Amino acid sequence: MHNPPRGPVYAIYYTVLAAIAVPANLVAIVILSRGRCGLSRCITRYLVSMAVTDLLVIITAVILNRIPGIYFPGSFLSITPVCSLNIALIHASRDCSVWLTVAFTFDRFVAICCQKLKMQFCTEKTAAVVIGTVCALGCFKSVPWYFIHEPTIIINNVPWYCRLRDIRYSSLVWTAFDWSDRLLTPCAPFLLILLLNALTVRHILAASRARRRLRAHSNGETQSDPEIESRRKSIILLFTISGSFILLWMTYVIQFLYERLTNDYKIKGFTDPKFILLESANMLQLLSSCTNTFIYGVTQNKFREQLKITVKYPMNVIDKLVK
Repeated sequence: MHNPPRGPVYAIYYTVLAAIAVPANLVAIVILSRGRCGLSRCITRYLVSMAVTDLLVIITAVILNRIPGIYFPGSFLSITPVCSLNIALIHASRDCSVWLTVAFTFDRFVAICCQKLKMQFCTEKTAAVVIGTVCALGCFKSVPWYFIHEPTIIINNVPWYCRLRDIRYSSLVWTAFDWSDRLLTPCAPFLLILLLNALTVRHILAASRARRRLRAHSNGETQSDPEIESRRKSIILLFTISGSFILLWMTYVIQFLYERLTNDYKIKGFTDPKFILLESANMLQLLSSCTNTFIYGVTQNKFREQLKITVKYPMNVIDKLVK
């Protein structure tokens, strides 16, 4: 994350990504915070927190890291303490975003598959506690990233740029930390989301078959079921969010496994295939920080209605002022 690439493709990609992701996440935060999308307060809490952490990922990783490194190399953001702090913030915001997706997936799993636990767990208060705990642990886990970097060059007693200390490759402690960091984000979330979704799908299929048999036996024929239709709409949101996460993080997981299994960390330049794989993984996982808003727009009718109202509001104000 701390070695921005050069070239027009990267420059255009990260500029466009920031231009789309920032307003998209801000709009999602505003609309969801109003609570007018027909979602429970519990779900709304998770979605708002995910939008906030996604916005922080874009700010720290793209606006404060990628774009300055491409357009303004050598700015004050390249001073080693500032650079190290930003790297720690990138990891903190990324970890929070990823694990909040897991928390949301688990919450929906409980709501759909564990009816006895649903009343106690799927509440606004529990959601607030889970979100606070996830964010606190994410920040705490990312603190070592501030200390693992050293300056690349010192000019007039000012340390510039960041590179990993040699101890990162020779110390068992730092090696264990690096492995645990990657396993916790995103490998463990990757597997947990797959597992929870598989269990949820199995439960939904079994429950739907049983409900259809019951209704057919009671009514003598198969009719449309409002309960099944409502359940279908609710799980569409869950599966699109978690499915998007899996697809966009898959390259990152593959790159991590390749690097660790081959024990090959050296990159010869921006044209090195290993660098292209690494940067492609970074580009895709950063893209995941702006997709949720579009998912809401596609899957949620009331969100689209609120989006139209939000877009029209400034126009209506201007029209009133003109008149």
